[in-house]
Parts: sequence; C-alpha cells; structure tokens
Amino acid sequence: MTEDANRNDAGRNLDDQNVRHAEKMKRRKALHDRVMAGKTQEKGLLMVNTGNGKGKSTAAFGLILRAAGHGMRVGVVQFVKGAWSTGETVALERFDDLVDFFTMGEGFTWETQDRERDIAAAKAAWAKAQELMADPRYSLVVLDELNIVLRMGYLPVEEVLPVLTGRREGLHVLVTGRTAKPELIEAADLVTEMTLVKHPFQAGIKAQPGIEF
Repeated sequence: MTEDANRNDAGRNLDDQNVRHAEKMKRRKALHDRVMAGKTQEKGLLMVNTGNGKGKSTAAFGLILRAAGHGMRVGVVQFVKGAWSTGETVALERFDDLVDFFTMGEGFTWETQDRERDIAAAKAAWAKAQELMADPRYSLVVLDELNIVLRMGYLPVEEVLPVLTGRREGLHVLVTGRTAKPELIEAADLVTEMTLVKHPFQAGIKAQPGIEF
C-alpha cells in the first residue's frame, strides 16, 4: 500500500470517528435535555460536607465565592477552629460587603483541654448561627465544623436539627466536618463525603500555608 493510500485510510478512519462521536453527543444531549426539563423546583438546600478526607471546608469556601459572585450575602460561623489567621479569612476580607465571617471556636479540643469551655463556645457559636439563619439578608450560611461539635456532644443533635430543617424558605445552609450524624445526613438535600486516599501528613509533611490554612 502506498503512502498516499495510508493517508487516505487514516483520513477516512478519522472521519468515521468524528461522525460516531457527533452522533453519540447528540444522543447524550437529547437525554440531558429530557432530564433537565423535569428539574423545575427551586428551594433552599441543606448541604453536608463530611468524611475523613481533606477538602470539606475547602469546598465550602469555594461555594462561598460562587455565591458571592452572584451577589448573594453569606454568613460563616466556625465552630472549632481558633482565631488564627488563615488564607481564606484574609481573602474573604476583600468581600466584606457580601461575606460575614465569625470565628467562634477556641481551637481544637486537645488544645483547650476544657470541656465546659468548649461547650460554652459551641453554644455561643450556635446562637450566632441561628441569628444569621433568621436574618433575611443572608442567602447562604456556612456552619464550619458543626459536625465535630455534634459528634462531641457539645450541642444536642435533637436541638440543632429542627432548626436546620425548619430554616426560612430559600435559605441555603452548608454544614462541614467529619463524622456527620446519621440524622443530619438523612435530613440533608446534598451530602458529599470526602474520602482519604493519601495525605502528605502520613509522609511527615507538615501543614503548609495556602494548602491547609
């Protein structure tokens, strides 16, 4: 077979592939359009980011930026993390007309070593969270590490859950933290579990700015 014939065969094969691809994409678009035509409801969502993998709060801050990009006002309450400087708090200060940030924790429980203090901080953070959820100016409220507080028993889930599920119409709420309560998972509209596959900490690499904080 000549070189020209080989080129012609390769061209025909490429044309066939392109035709098959176009037909496949037409079928996929038709299916997608049929599915989307049935999705007409809008509502405020209760969302949960949980799991042992990194990225629960990181994903939450991405959602905050997305909401702010649409001009939506966002309230953030951090339940556990102490008041140290992080990249996200510094960055979000540039959106102070749209994002209100409240760091209410005193650090992780092994740092405070005082259960009563931790409970008091959790109650204060929950009071602030309820204040934000009741304020009609906010379209999204992020409750960072609330799952940890519930797992530790600092706040009773039977007290928190009715407030979350009974939130005002149109309000989106995102709860983060590992080991989400089964009751919260059941009540949520959207649940994402971050799975740990590999982490640099396991190789002796410390937390680094711009990645962990």
